[in-house]
Amino acid sequence: MENAIDTIPASEETAARAEERELPELIDSDEKPHLVIRPSAGWQFLNIPDLWHYRDLLVTLGVRDIKLRYRQTALGVIWVILQPLLAAGIFTFVFGKVAKMPSDGVPYFIFSYAGLLAWNAFSSCLNKGSGSLVANSQLVSKVYFPRLILPLSTLFAAVVDFCVAMGMMFFLMYQNHVALHMGILLVPLWLLIDLMFAMGLAFLASAVMVRYRDVNYIIPVLIPFLMYASPVAYSVSAVPGKMRYIFMLNPLSGLLEAFRWSLLGVGKLPLGYVAWSAGCAVAAFVIGAFAFKRMERKFADVI
Repeated sequence: MENAIDTIPASEETAARAEERELPELIDSDEKPHLVIRPSAGWQFLNIPDLWHYRDLLVTLGVRDIKLRYRQTALGVIWVILQPLLAAGIFTFVFGKVAKMPSDGVPYFIFSYAGLLAWNAFSSCLNKGSGSLVANSQLVSKVYFPRLILPLSTLFAAVVDFCVAMGMMFFLMYQNHVALHMGILLVPLWLLIDLMFAMGLAFLASAVMVRYRDVNYIIPVLIPFLMYASPVAYSVSAVPGKMRYIFMLNPLSGLLEAFRWSLLGVGKLPLGYVAWSAGCAVAAFVIGAFAFKRMERKFADVI
């Protein structure tokens, strides 16, 4: 019994000495955490280093969308070509044959198809980007990563669809004896402005949709209205002169006219309205990204 009593203070003293040896090492340690998550401050609406760090995730999600679109459908890539072809055929009958609207000297079918190229890229980004957070709700609520990656990943499929449809555009131009000109070099610039405008709206819509799912029903209704308010199926020259200035306040109007000028060489390049479109696209992108980042910290709790 005496031996048992004597061992208790010895064990306590040993443990105390061990703590004294370990405690200074923990206090004086220079080790820092590998990742510190802090809320964004000021106008840091785009954390470029953070997005670059997760670039592999961005590419993986983008490639996943492309595979889902092309591999898990019976017709695959044919849908990307078939949809604008059918829409161009309907526009040709309604606006070209029935309404007798001008097509600036080119066949109405290729005229409307050129407008659909830019419009489909815009609507695809807006549609998919706005629903990207809700569609990936399980990922948002369980794993940390920059949430901007989800809407940005929809750009991959939109660009691939545009390139595929552009191949058909070149074929139609060849069939209709429409020659290429130097304006074709500006098409990537118009596409960049187009996608920037769509992505800015998608940032805002996706952030609001997390809390208010009504946005999921509003956007599919607003997009067709916006299409008919833009010169997709008709030319700006068909708009009465008194209303043309109001009509061109739509940022897509000048952009679509620039697309047609670059592809078909018809009409004039409206530099003033293109500058207005570019300014609206940059403003929409900045405001949308800033609003997204302000609401990002509540996504995991609300979604």
